[in-house]
Amino acid sequence: MAERILIADDHPAARIALTTLLRREGFEVCETSNGEEALAQCASFRPDLILLDIVMPGMSGFEVCRRIKATPETRLTPVVLITGLSETEDRIKGINSGADDFLSKPIDINELLARTRSLLRLKQYTDELENAESVLFTLAHSIEARDPYTGGHCERLSEMSARLGEKLGLPEEQIKALRRAGIVHDIGKVVVPDAILLNPDPLSPEDMAIMQKHPIVGEHICKPMRTFRLVLPIIRHHHEHRDGSGYPDGLCGDEIPITASILQLVDVYDALTTTRPYRQASTPGEALEIMERESAKGWWDRDLLKAFHEMILNGHKSAANGHR
Repeated sequence: MAERILIADDHPAARIALTTLLRREGFEVCETSNGEEALAQCASFRPDLILLDIVMPGMSGFEVCRRIKATPETRLTPVVLITGLSETEDRIKGINSGADDFLSKPIDINELLARTRSLLRLKQYTDELENAESVLFTLAHSIEARDPYTGGHCERLSEMSARLGEKLGLPEEQIKALRRAGIVHDIGKVVVPDAILLNPDPLSPEDMAIMQKHPIVGEHICKPMRTFRLVLPIIRHHHEHRDGSGYPDGLCGDEIPITASILQLVDVYDALTTTRPYRQASTPGEALEIMERESAKGWWDRDLLKAFHEMILNGHKSAANGHR
């Protein structure tokens, strides 16, 4: 299948020249004359690369680029800004808008083709990474589906963990890792038999030993993903306790990554507030009281639990205000 290139330029002669050249090279090309149409074509044509003139009537190329990069579906699509402007300030403005590369007018044909092919190769690698990530998420959801009582668990953990990370002022890359970890944290349970996973009774020591391997298995499954570098410690350590009584490594105190502690708090809360075969769901207040008692035993970080408590209470107040 031919790679798709979108050209946005208000000069018909420039569009025709670029279109003719790129089609001759085997690309599928769509052309448009303004920024609004370019954004619409991003959704319908789904280009692999965008050649975008900066100076157009109405919406500028800078603004079109910003919007493309702010949209989840197109944020990874390479954008090349075509400009007759040579000022450094304009280049900086283009970089700040999210542009991946620049071409100066008049366009050198060899340079155009070299930059186009280079960016399309990078886009292919990115697509492969996204596909691999999608496979992991699908596997994680299939594991979740084995237990009819945990529907929506992964999405809730992903969303609430990220919210707590934001409340604590964590860097954006750690918040992104929390979102991913919320989905794949229990992916290692793929090796746990249903007889153990769905057993409503206390597990035997032998069954517990099998269950406690799932964080290590999950880490190994996700380890080949270089983009999961910050996710791996969350997967491995989200069952550790601050007093060293957790698993798989018996970490203590600050040895446990804060992101793993965040996911664990949210995981425990979600488990307590979800109905299971062996008990009814606790109310949010009851769940937080249980977690306070467990914190007194040395299981959780008290400051982290306090921040989580505030987040839950504020969330319920906001919901209540919204229904007035």
